[in-house]
Amino acid sequence: MPASSIESLIERVYVEQVRSLYLHLLPAIAMWAAFAITFWLAYSRAPEPGWLVLGGAGLAASALRIGITLYYRDLALTGPLDRTQARRLEMLFSMPYFLFAVLLGIFGLLVFRSPAPEIHMLTICVIVGFCAGTATNCGLRPRLAIASILVSVGPPILVSAFRPDPAYLAMAFIATSFVLGGTRWIMVRYTAAKAEIGGRLVSISLARRDTLTTLPNRLALQEYFDERAALISPNQPIAIHYLDLDGFKPVNDRYGHAAGDALLLAVADRLRSAIRSGDLVARLGGDEFAIIQFGLHHADEAALLARRIGATIRQPFDIEGQTIGISASIGTIVSHDRNQKLDSLLRAADARLYEVKQARGPSDMLALTA
Repeated sequence: MPASSIESLIERVYVEQVRSLYLHLLPAIAMWAAFAITFWLAYSRAPEPGWLVLGGAGLAASALRIGITLYYRDLALTGPLDRTQARRLEMLFSMPYFLFAVLLGIFGLLVFRSPAPEIHMLTICVIVGFCAGTATNCGLRPRLAIASILVSVGPPILVSAFRPDPAYLAMAFIATSFVLGGTRWIMVRYTAAKAEIGGRLVSISLARRDTLTTLPNRLALQEYFDERAALISPNQPIAIHYLDLDGFKPVNDRYGHAAGDALLLAVADRLRSAIRSGDLVARLGGDEFAIIQFGLHHADEAALLARRIGATIRQPFDIEGQTIGISASIGTIVSHDRNQKLDSLLRAADARLYEVKQARGPSDMLALTA
């Protein structure tokens, strides 16, 4: 595999790993509630100002994490991301997440230094729940996951290890064993998931690509649609563009199929350049192509892309020393129903394409030029 392809694959794997951070929201809300209950019970037994500041800071950090996840979730899961954008999203997620882990560890330290066994029990439940959630939800970013686990459970382990009580000594030993086993599991899962993501992306790149243009084929288009449609918010629009080439058949008739194939390759390159990184263009067969747009903020963005594609295809092509001019007819639909099937959307876009052709008429099609 060429070096550029390897670098591209590494970047795409990293982007998918960052997307996973924003996948689950409910555990964060549950952790906020569990920490709030435990903090309030602890503070009610020892109403010290320092505890109040610590609990408020922990709740604020947890709420900030929830807010960031809500605000950036659609972008993270369905938007076009390069490595720089993914890195920014990872940092935005990691800062409040790790801060909460630190505050939780300090909270656990103070609780285990106080003579309140019932609060010790609640606190260790919250910490164990946080560590389990971290291993599950952040396991694809192991540095964040392992660091968060260590700073949250480490202080209570240290306090327990120095208490002259066999039960606390046993808890410190068991918790340490769990931490060591958990970090090992995170690294194993990370390695396996990284290989799985890479293999899946390579599979899509090879087995699910059109043999001539190397664009995704219909199967890849379906898989991409199913994966992304399940993640977007219910009100976010999806745009489907169905297009075919006007004047393509005369190219085959006049210059032969080799020139026609070369023209399709050139069209595919222009379509790749016209779309955003998070959109997908696929060849359906012959001179027919489809484009899926996710991450739209306004329906007008679909019309803008359609105009850009039309202008791009109208530019003359230099094929085997011949200047060839063609155009594209594009049928575009925008759906706000993420439960619609791709086949239904493609049929609707194809019907719209037919209407566009009928409205333009044969005389409006860009003719072949020599």
